[in-house]
Amino acid sequence: MAARNLAFILAATDHGPMILNRLDYARTADGAEYGVGLDILRTGSYARTDTDLLFNLLAARRTQFGDGVVALDCGANIGVHTVDLARRMTGWGQIIGIEAQERIFYALAGNIALNNCDNARAMLAAVTAVPGPILVPAPDYHAPGSFGSLELRPSATTEFIGQPINYTPAAMTEVAGISIDSLALPRLDLVKIDIEGMEIEALDGAAETLRTAKPIIFAEHIKVGRQRLTDVLEPAGYTIFVTGMNILAIHGSDPTLTLVSQG
Repeated sequence: MAARNLAFILAATDHGPMILNRLDYARTADGAEYGVGLDILRTGSYARTDTDLLFNLLAARRTQFGDGVVALDCGANIGVHTVDLARRMTGWGQIIGIEAQERIFYALAGNIALNNCDNARAMLAAVTAVPGPILVPAPDYHAPGSFGSLELRPSATTEFIGQPINYTPAAMTEVAGISIDSLALPRLDLVKIDIEGMEIEALDGAAETLRTAKPIIFAEHIKVGRQRLTDVLEPAGYTIFVTGMNILAIHGSDPTLTLVSQG
């Protein structure tokens, strides 16, 4: 049998036992390294400040609106946010993690199972404005790369993730594209969106959900820009806060807004 480079491993983390890729990192021109897997292996956790913030917001929604809290993790990667929040919401909340990269999705689903998160679901899909199939590039998961930084669509400013990516259709895999509205969730308290430049598309496909459910939005702004997110969310009645690489948007009718404004 040919030798195999073992990329995916099981690690004991602050979020619970997790399958991750030990090669999940990229190196910048100045020698700095970044990546979800790298951070976990070096520090035991990833984005702890963000997961704590989101948990506190979900707990506030529980206080205001009762049990049955629902969260959506768009761009779930290996499931740090999905698993961390599911574990802490046991008995009163649930979360859906959506990931478009098939191999990363397997780790996401495995991490949900490993941590016995019966209140979490995993979906292999890309979050888009309009439902329909979408082609997803396939990195080499046995070579270094920041896989969470992969952009599904190339552009003039596409980030180099540590390895070249082939965007020709023959080299890509078709997965389902879904909109947030197409999920038709009867309740939705919070949406985390980290989908590498497709955040506006996700919001465009959530217009009805924003109007009816008015969920808290936590969206990465570094590739689409704060102003574009603000231009979509402010007309929908949201107040915008900036927190690191993300914007936090809370609807004006949400009692949680008062807590955040005071805190």
